[in-house]
Amino acid sequence: MMNIIFALIVDLSKRRTKLMKNTPLKGHISISLFVFLFVPFLTFGNDLSKAPYRIRTIVVDAGHGGQDGSTHGLFSKEKDVALKVALRLGKAIESNLKDVKVIYTRTTDEFVKLYERIGIANRAKADLFISIHCNDMPVITHTSITSYRKGKHKKRIPVYTTTRTKSTSTRGVETFVSGFGRLDEQDVAMRENASILLEKDYKENYAGYDPNDPESIIVLSLMKNAFREQSIKLATLIQEEYVKVGRIDRGVQEKSLAVLARASMPAVLTEIGFISNPEEENYINSEDGQNEIVSCILNAIRTYKKQVESE
Repeated sequence: MMNIIFALIVDLSKRRTKLMKNTPLKGHISISLFVFLFVPFLTFGNDLSKAPYRIRTIVVDAGHGGQDGSTHGLFSKEKDVALKVALRLGKAIESNLKDVKVIYTRTTDEFVKLYERIGIANRAKADLFISIHCNDMPVITHTSITSYRKGKHKKRIPVYTTTRTKSTSTRGVETFVSGFGRLDEQDVAMRENASILLEKDYKENYAGYDPNDPESIIVLSLMKNAFREQSIKLATLIQEEYVKVGRIDRGVQEKSLAVLARASMPAVLTEIGFISNPEEENYINSEDGQNEIVSCILNAIRTYKKQVESE
């Protein structure tokens, strides 16, 4: 385009030189006409290159799936609850944000590798990545003396019994972003990243990362999401919406999560409730509860979209 315009300018200059003596005004008129006709197009082109940022694509990720689905409550599994909420959220986004395209990492009970989930978002050049999960409390092992038996010389020998339990009272919601978590506060990261072990080639995919080794969290910390501030902004908005409907706020936290590492867009993982808490398990499985959770996340997306698109 610029070559054509340059050629026209040269041609007009030559004509102006030849006609200089006989028609002094026609050259000026030609050049003025050229400027009048072409400058608006050049300006328009520059405006296009400065088009305002818009959120066009959101990837919704249902946590776990397939053989990666051991976390459960009294009657439900995390992978199933996460999928139902993810599908509801996707439909809500499409219904309320007509200019936004939704892409799912899974729509059925299937296992999707952690690095492939964010890979889907990167290849689609998504603007947001939202991963849906249910929280769980770790199993605690207790060993106690329950009785005694007689040994030699009438010596009393204690009989030990081992029990495994988990807290059923812990409740609330929290949202994570990729970042540097303290090594002594990585229980969530260890649980979520354990899915890596289901991948045959996980050492290659995650640069030697071992989910069973807390020190390996450093590896994922080095792959920290470059969109940290934007991720924290979205996570904070989600938590604020949860609080508005009466949920217990466990805050926004930075953890070294494989599913968020290497994201080329703002990315969050939201824990919608404790499946280990009977009351919250009922809530996150109910239609009203899922609709309320979806409404909170949708409102947060709306607010975030409005804020970043007006900057």
